[in-house]
Amino acid sequence: MEKRIEHILEGRAKSIGEETILQSLPHKDFRFASPFIVVHHLPAQSYPAGSPPERLHPHPHRGFAPVTFLFQGEGYHKDSLGNSGVLKAGEVQWMFAGSGLLHSEGPTKEFLQKGGTYELVQLWINVPAQHKMGEPFYQQSTHEKMPAITTEAGTDLRLASGTYKGLTGPITSFTPVTSIFGTLQAGKNVSFEAPEGNWTLLYILDGTVTVNQQPVEKYHLVVFSKADTDITVTATVDAKLLYLSALPIDEPVAAKGNFVMNTAEEIAQAERDFEEGKFGVLDY
Repeated sequence: MEKRIEHILEGRAKSIGEETILQSLPHKDFRFASPFIVVHHLPAQSYPAGSPPERLHPHPHRGFAPVTFLFQGEGYHKDSLGNSGVLKAGEVQWMFAGSGLLHSEGPTKEFLQKGGTYELVQLWINVPAQHKMGEPFYQQSTHEKMPAITTEAGTDLRLASGTYKGLTGPITSFTPVTSIFGTLQAGKNVSFEAPEGNWTLLYILDGTVTVNQQPVEKYHLVVFSKADTDITVTATVDAKLLYLSALPIDEPVAAKGNFVMNTAEEIAQAERDFEEGKFGVLDY
């Protein structure tokens, strides 16, 4: 049966450091669908050759996984545990913050020297309480290592995490999330099957699509009913999209600043630990 659309949420401009992103989750009309806590889209930005360094300076995280899908450009990751990585267009990075660390990210120096277009979506993925204070870790995957969910011409949709129609994404997580992202050319369509009971989301970065016969413009997040299974997406204009589906984490959520915990007391403890320097040191 076709899934019913419960919400179509427009991303709203929000300043984070020197950047302005579009936030479609949490939203004034719908807070979040745990494990999906935050959906941030940095729309396509053009950098001339020789642009000065631009980044989010070191900031703390605890209790969840910040996840980045890079659609255009080249970005870096550095954290206080010594992890680092360079992410290219079509790739994904998944950092489990766990008990806490400092993180810095942004376009690479090499990309800014050459110039180009930079675009990404970052998610905050919640984890069950039993894992929130676990040891942090970092992983990323190239475009080639992520299986294509269809070989039809005019589509390039890759499975980053979870299982889907017999395929398995390379990214692992304490929270089983099926994440698929990529492009769909005008006139092409794709059908998704989401298990009943899951929270299922679809974010449109660019272009125009119909979702179960309903038009959806770019910069909008579709939230589906947990009932039924079938979703059909047809691009009326070349589109970029991100599909997400996961079982709910039915636990209290306390989210403040850069922390996602279960109680206000745990948030207060995270703030104290950060102030006392327990998240480590990161110079860049």
